[in-house]
This record gives sequence, C-alpha cells and structure tokens, in this order.
Amino acid sequence: MNGLLHNNYTSIVISTIAVYLFIVVALRIFGKKELAQLSVVDLVFILLISNAVQNAMVGPDTSLGGGLVAASTLFIVNYVLKYFQYRFPGFGKIVQGDATMLIYKGKILESHLEKAKITTAELMEAVREHGVESIAEVDLAVLEVDGNISVLSDQYHKKTVKKRRVHKTLTKQN
Repeated sequence: MNGLLHNNYTSIVISTIAVYLFIVVALRIFGKKELAQLSVVDLVFILLISNAVQNAMVGPDTSLGGGLVAASTLFIVNYVLKYFQYRFPGFGKIVQGDATMLIYKGKILESHLEKAKITTAELMEAVREHGVESIAEVDLAVLEVDGNISVLSDQYHKKTVKKRRVHKTLTKQN
C-alpha cells in the first residue's frame, strides 16, 4: 500500500511538472500581450485551461493528499523557474522574451506592433491611459515583458507606467 501511494504521488509530481512546463511554453508562444489585461474571454480561457489540466496532473487521485502534492509541486517548480530566471539572465530572456519598442520619438513602429499583435487602437488606448493625447507626443512606448505598456513623454516631463490588471500566477512571455 505504501509503495502504491508513493508511486501515485511520484506520478502526480511528474505530471504536474509536465503540465506546468507545457503551459509556460504555450503562453510564451501565444504572446505576452495576452497577460496584460484579462478580458471576459481571457478569464474564461484561464478557468477552462485550469480545469482541463487538473486531471492530467492528479489523475484519478482526487484526494486531499493528491491535491496538496500537485499544489506543492507547482509552488516548487515556479520557485525554481523564477530562481533560474534571476540567476541566469539568458534563461530568463528565453522564458520571458524581451521588451518590444512600439513608439519611438512620436513614430509608431508598425513592424513591432505586428510582431506583438497589438492594434493601433489598443496602442492609442494605452497612450491615453498614461495621460498623453497623441502618438506625436510620445517619446517612447514599450511593451514590457509582463505585457504592460510603458509610455514616456518629455512634453509632460514625466514617466507614466500604468499597471494593468495582471494575473500574477501566469508566467510572463513575449
């Protein structure tokens, strides 16, 4: 019995690590913009993904022990991944990607918008959220690795970095 329980928990740990890494890679592929502000559709997506992968992590073990093993594994893997990102900046760059410049000296960088899959309307919304009226007044706008857009404008002699609602349990990506 004890060996069976140990094998079951080992299976949960391995499955949980595999699911975690899959979700990190999937979010990295689909872009950091998706993390910045969760719409209703994004929230439903997150809820459904969590429900879909739950069984893949714990299998038939729906006991308290199985759930705690899966949750503990997620905390440990997340801690280790963040440690490696901190300790090895190159690794962090692979996992999170780079910041993407969207506006430079009042000019929209169209190719960067396309790469980040951000519409001009979304960019304008971010600029207005920072209290800047037009693109021409923006010295620099950057899509950060966490999906937020930072806007700097010398005309107003201030830096504006507005944090959007970000689901912090998701790993950031490009």
